[in-house]
Amino acid sequence: MSIVNLSAYRFVSLDDLPALRERLLQRCHDLALKGTILLAPEGINLFLAGPREPIDRFMAWLREDSRFADLTPKESISEAIPFGRMRVRLKKEIITMCMPTIRPEGARAPAVTPATLHRWLQQGRDDDGRELVLLDTRNDYETNVGAFVDAVDYRISSFTAFPEAIAADRQRYENKTVVSYCTGGIRCEKAALHMQDLGIEHVYQLEGGILKYFEETDGAHWRGDCFVFDERGAVDKQLSPSPLSDEPFIDDAASSSKKHDEKQA
Repeated sequence: MSIVNLSAYRFVSLDDLPALRERLLQRCHDLALKGTILLAPEGINLFLAGPREPIDRFMAWLREDSRFADLTPKESISEAIPFGRMRVRLKKEIITMCMPTIRPEGARAPAVTPATLHRWLQQGRDDDGRELVLLDTRNDYETNVGAFVDAVDYRISSFTAFPEAIAADRQRYENKTVVSYCTGGIRCEKAALHMQDLGIEHVYQLEGGILKYFEETDGAHWRGDCFVFDERGAVDKQLSPSPLSDEPFIDDAASSSKKHDEKQA
C-alpha cells in the first residue's frame, strides 16, 4: 500500500491551543495517522503520513474549520510510514525566528510560483530584467544535502541566526530580485517579510518551497536532494525517498556567501 506523506502550514491566529491539540490528536489516532503537528498562537504546521483514504478524510475534517479551509498541502509517496508515532505539540512559534514583529498572518510577502521561478532561472533574469538571487533560508545540515545552483547560503545552524546574517549582507541584494526558499515555504515566508522590513526591495518567497518546486517542475537548477524531517532522510526531484549520504552534495559544502566574501576581499 502506498503511503501519502503530507506537509502543510498556515499562519493564522489561534487562541484555543490546548483544546485544539486534543481534537487533532484524537482525530489522527482515530485514522491511524502518524507524524507531527505543531501549534502556536501564530498558526499550524503539520507533517502527516498514512494511506490515501485516511489522509483525505483528515484534511476534509480539518478544512471544516474556517481557519484551515485554504490549507494547501504538499504531497509525496513512500512505501512505508516514515514516522514512529503521532505527536501534536504546542510551541511559541511554528517556526522559531524570535522576531515577534514578524506576523505573516497579517500580510504575506509577495510570492512566486514554482513555474515562474523555473522560467526566471531558465532566462537568467526576472520578467523586468533584474538579476536574480536565490536565498536559502534553511540550516547548514539541510543545505549540505542539496540546494539551488549558486544560491546564497549563510551556513546557519538555526533559523534564529538568519536576521543577523541578512542584516550584515544587505548590500548584496541592491537592485536585484531576491527569491527566498526553504523546504515547504514556512521559513522563507518569514524571511521575506523580515527582508522587507530591512528595506530590501523586490523580495519574494517561493510558494510551497522546494517540495512544491519538485512537484510542479522538472527540478531544473537544483543539485542534490532535499532534506526532510522524517525517517526518509531526503527526497529526490521526483519526490521519492533518498537516504542521506555521508558526504555533502558539494565537495566542501562551500556557500555562495563564502565565495562572495572571497571576491570582495
